[in-house]
Amino acid sequence: MTRFTKVLLAAIVVTTLLGVRPTIAQETLTYVDLVNRMIDLGHPAVLPEPGEKCAQWSSYDRASKYDPETGKYVAWGANNDGPQFIRKEGDQIVMAEMEGPGCIWRIWSARALKGHVKIYLDGSDKPAVDLPFENYFSGDTAPFDYPMLSYNLAELGCRGQNLYFPIPYQKSCKVVADEGWGRYYQFTYMTYPKGTKVPTFTGEPDAQSLDALKKVNAFLQDRLGTDPAGRRKGQEAVAKTVSAAAGKTATVAELTGPRAITAVRVKMELKNRDDEMAALRRLVLQITFDGQSQPAVWCPLGDFFGTAPGVNPYKCLATGMTKDGFYAYWYMPFAAAACMELVNQDKVDRQVKIEVVHAPLGRPFEGLGHFHCKWHRDIFPLPEDRWPDWTMLRTEGRGRFCGVMLHVWNPRGGWWGEGDEKFFVDGEKFPSTIGTGSEDYFGYAWCNPGLFQRPFHCQTMTQANKGHQSVLRWHIVDNVPFQKSFEGCIEKYYRTSERGTQYACTACWYLAPDGVDPIDPLPVDQRDGYYENPPLTAGGFKVLGTPKGTVRTQGMSHFSGGKWKNDEHLWWTGAKPGDKLDLVLPVKKSGQQKLSVVLTKARDYGIVQFHLDGKKTGDEIDLYNPDVVPTEPILLGTFDLDQGDHKLTVEIVGANEKALKKYMFGIDYVVFEVLR
Repeated sequence: MTRFTKVLLAAIVVTTLLGVRPTIAQETLTYVDLVNRMIDLGHPAVLPEPGEKCAQWSSYDRASKYDPETGKYVAWGANNDGPQFIRKEGDQIVMAEMEGPGCIWRIWSARALKGHVKIYLDGSDKPAVDLPFENYFSGDTAPFDYPMLSYNLAELGCRGQNLYFPIPYQKSCKVVADEGWGRYYQFTYMTYPKGTKVPTFTGEPDAQSLDALKKVNAFLQDRLGTDPAGRRKGQEAVAKTVSAAAGKTATVAELTGPRAITAVRVKMELKNRDDEMAALRRLVLQITFDGQSQPAVWCPLGDFFGTAPGVNPYKCLATGMTKDGFYAYWYMPFAAAACMELVNQDKVDRQVKIEVVHAPLGRPFEGLGHFHCKWHRDIFPLPEDRWPDWTMLRTEGRGRFCGVMLHVWNPRGGWWGEGDEKFFVDGEKFPSTIGTGSEDYFGYAWCNPGLFQRPFHCQTMTQANKGHQSVLRWHIVDNVPFQKSFEGCIEKYYRTSERGTQYACTACWYLAPDGVDPIDPLPVDQRDGYYENPPLTAGGFKVLGTPKGTVRTQGMSHFSGGKWKNDEHLWWTGAKPGDKLDLVLPVKKSGQQKLSVVLTKARDYGIVQFHLDGKKTGDEIDLYNPDVVPTEPILLGTFDLDQGDHKLTVEIVGANEKALKKYMFGIDYVVFEVLR
């Protein structure tokens, strides 16, 4: 226990006895205190005081805005995230600027280069850190020479550069970059309540601070998979083999408080991969605290341990799966009682070895939050102007967001993500955290389909971006405090109807006992077996087979060149001359009729030839145009057509000499004119 924690607990006891809400506004944090928080899984359970906030500066596309006059979001899916910044001052750009007291906890980049990035603190004209940006992430350059805190995932073939390291300031922080710094950045920082005292980082930590950094680095390097708190005073454990009959609920442990569950460990014998995937989605871990009407933890067993589907070996600070079993070291305090149950919604009986470790709180429960862990899919609707946001968590009350595991089913392959994370805190209209890409949020880069495991973020499963992917990020020191509400989203560019891409999310957060957790249990048929290859539909057209390139619906409302039906079209990209796209052409009435198509033109579109039921029809159509516009109906010919489905084929045959050679294609709709 750090000196700060001891002082904090004493203050809470005194204020609780006086009947006053405890506050840490006048507390003093040493640098050692801050370093130790990096592996303190108990601290996020302490409910935040007013004024404590986490936010992020990044190179997100500034075209994304909220219009207060209309109450609508503008260019909300804008994606030019690399070259953006706050402003330019001379030859430098300003990356971030904050008021203190505060602390930078995380820095990330996709392409940090040799240009210097300088961090100025508390108004000093001398930077506390002045290094080539790439050296922030090399793991061998002081003051960041700790390879478990400073690393480039390129060594694992995943790319993405990360620094988890406390850089505190009392009054202010400003980050600037010289030319040649690179592309893409994120600075995640915490602001503490006014009156909090923190040291100003000098770039030259003292002996005690260096010792604390070395110990944390050593723990993260050598002891992941063990509880960072060690053995607690008064610790006890319930260890048993739970027999969970098919369709039944078995009690694992009934505990009386005030105490905290500090570890959950599980071991199972499973037959094969199919058995793993079925068992770990059909078995549900359920924990109810203090007699509340609904469980705070309700999660498929495998997802609770941070990966899906099936067993995917990995280790991080809070969760993991190893050859010795699964572990979770989330700190779960309760005032009076906790009931842990295992719900078997499988068709077969299951035997599960479970160990539940619990210990006294060491402080009053007042001021702590219950741990929540919930699994869901597509339960939070959003208005159309919020596209492409996909909500990971929406909750009300006072608490801290501590991260997600995202399971992605991407049956048709190609990059599934692209979308930014966006965190709206306490009713914000514009998010205080907005990122630069899905993979960036999870700490890697450039949609690289490699596996990696680090203390706070991992990609535990991938099928080369086709099929199943599993990624996690646990916010420990960079948790997001909220006083009234929290909504965390990540962009999902591909609708399920387009490419079959689906998200399933396990969200973890702490919440005051009177808070609102809106996530209800979901039936087993929505948890297991939904990941199948659906027929591809885009822009209202059914697609036959598996065309080369990518076919999807593209929203067109943001283009000013004309009006598309339903403000969207079928968009085919990534193809080349000779490639063909087969579409279902439904004919409602037999007879002779003219057939026309309404297409899209743009500067990177190709020349196409249409075929109807395998026969060439009409002339080649050049879709080059300097601007993005819809065409008038283009006649393909007159045909005798029987009622039913026919095949309309689009072939890429080339491109205009003025066109960018991307060979794109877009079709809005088909026009039938019945002649007889």
